[in-house]
Amino acid sequence: MKNNLHEIIINALEDVKAQDIVSIDVKELTGVMDTMVVASGNSNRQVKSLANNVVVDAKKAGFDLIGIEGDDVSEWILVDFGDVIVHIMLPATRVFYDLEKLWSLRPDDRPISADSDTTMHDINALDQD
Repeated sequence: MKNNLHEIIINALEDVKAQDIVSIDVKELTGVMDTMVVASGNSNRQVKSLANNVVVDAKKAGFDLIGIEGDDVSEWILVDFGDVIVHIMLPATRVFYDLEKLWSLRPDDRPISADSDTTMHDINALDQD
């Protein structure tokens, strides 16, 4: 029987001392995946090692890898298992792209314009008053 893929990924990341591991449930936002895991490594070598450990442990547990991207440069490696996508990045890359914020926004959280901090959620709340 297969173990939980998410649990295997978290353990594999922890085994190689990943930093700031975050899991985001994105089922309501996309039909492409259910969970996104984001983690940081302190060097290109550690980022690559983290991705490799995730792949090896998941395959050992019987899960199929769909693809891996970015392992040539190892600044940001994406490991795709279908329902679970893993992003492993250098800290500066992670701060720059801020995937946690991007994937935590709901449609009503978007600004109504590029120059505004007012969101659709704010406007909808006013309409209900």
